[in-house]
Amino acid sequence: MSLLTAAVDQPWETWDDPVRGHLRWCLLDGGLDPAPHAVTTGVLDLAPGDWLGRHRHAATELYFVVSGSPVVWLDGRETVVAAGTHVRLPGGIEHGLRAVDDPVRVLFSFPTTAFADVVHRFRDDPTA
Repeated sequence: MSLLTAAVDQPWETWDDPVRGHLRWCLLDGGLDPAPHAVTTGVLDLAPGDWLGRHRHAATELYFVVSGSPVVWLDGRETVVAAGTHVRLPGGIEHGLRAVDDPVRVLFSFPTTAFADVVHRFRDDPTA
């Protein structure tokens, strides 16, 4: 397992979906380390007007806003945050993101052994 990972070298996923949102993201550390304190970490990018749909999951999630000033939806309230802001999202809290005037980059992290362990339940998904 590599100890250094660059986002530019990772495969990027894109979502263009009326429920999940319009964004791109990649994993930096997929949490495949079998150690009991493994984490899954990635980066998500939002162009102006892009968004991550409101959702919840059992795992706690951490955001660190690397650049831009996204609007963060936190359990019923929208808040504009600036680059350098840390956002702690307890398990079960509904949350989402959107970029307004500038591109946004957010580092995200879950205390899980694999990204697939995080079951996202999107607000507007009829099967959730």
